[in-house]
Amino acid sequence: MSEESAMLPEQDLKLVDALQAAPRASWSALGRALGLSAVTAARRWDALAERGDAWFTAYAGGELTAPLALAFVEIDCEPGTALAVAAALAADVHVVTVEYVAGSCDLLAHVVTPTLRELGTHVLERVTTVPGVARVRTTLSPRMFTEGSRWRVRAISPGQRRALSPKPARHRTPLRFDDADRALVLALGADARASAAALAAELGLGATTVRRRLETLLGRGAIRVRCEIARSVSPAPVTVTLWLRVPPDKLESTARSLAMLPEVRMCAALTGTANLMLVVWLPSQHDTVALEGVLAAKLPWLEITGRAVTLRSVKLMGRLLDEAGRSAGRVPLDFWAAVPVPEHGDRSGGRSGG
Repeated sequence: MSEESAMLPEQDLKLVDALQAAPRASWSALGRALGLSAVTAARRWDALAERGDAWFTAYAGGELTAPLALAFVEIDCEPGTALAVAAALAADVHVVTVEYVAGSCDLLAHVVTPTLRELGTHVLERVTTVPGVARVRTTLSPRMFTEGSRWRVRAISPGQRRALSPKPARHRTPLRFDDADRALVLALGADARASAAALAAELGLGATTVRRRLETLLGRGAIRVRCEIARSVSPAPVTVTLWLRVPPDKLESTARSLAMLPEVRMCAALTGTANLMLVVWLPSQHDTVALEGVLAAKLPWLEITGRAVTLRSVKLMGRLLDEAGRSAGRVPLDFWAAVPVPEHGDRSGGRSGG
């Protein structure tokens, strides 16, 4: 195994797993759970982050994303242009994830905009106009059943995870989201472990107000914080996307069953011929066959209509990645940013398909 593809040492995997369970826990609490000193835990994290092997991502989720529009865009490129197109799309704030894949398309992009109308504008006026884009196919996602913040490295024990995991929030009054909350989400995106006092100073708000609001939003999943790991050092370095078709009356129960599988990174409803998309992280591409066998045995009514294996992740939830999948930069996850419309004369002739 080459150095580039070597898995992280067990102690580092445990630290990443602990931070996935409690991304904003103190170094003292993390150290106690792992049998380390706070200084050692912090130093290990700093080394991981410096190498780009692990990083934090913060973004709006749950109730706050209800008005937003999400689509998965399959992109065919002119020969030799796929990575240049991917780089251009990765710079776009509304293209949150971009992958170069082996499958029925060259690139698979996840696009989020404030409204459905702006989603159409973004795909027609921006995605299709990137030089090298030959054709796009857009599928809406009306519901996300599970997403990457729930995925775990699975290096710590259940007891350690329970000790670190925050208690669920009890209050279920409707959330009101305002410009201060948007600023808070973006500030956490820049520094997911920033203290309430530091966030208050940056945003010009009272520390008590920020602390209370932060606890509410985090506790209800309205803000989600992920600790991510570079795929080249992960125990599951291979990403496979499956398009599934299930009977509409079994969609809910099927999605719940799929979300329980430890390999599942994302499960989303679709509006196309395939009505579910499943993203799984696997130890190798050969594990796809075994996984499909498990799905066929467990959910015999499920039909797999398409498959794609990620050859290179260019952007993952706002994080720009290098060839090894390590962190190389960041584009703020400002889902609510207005979609700018280019002048019609700036179009480069991309074609929108089916």
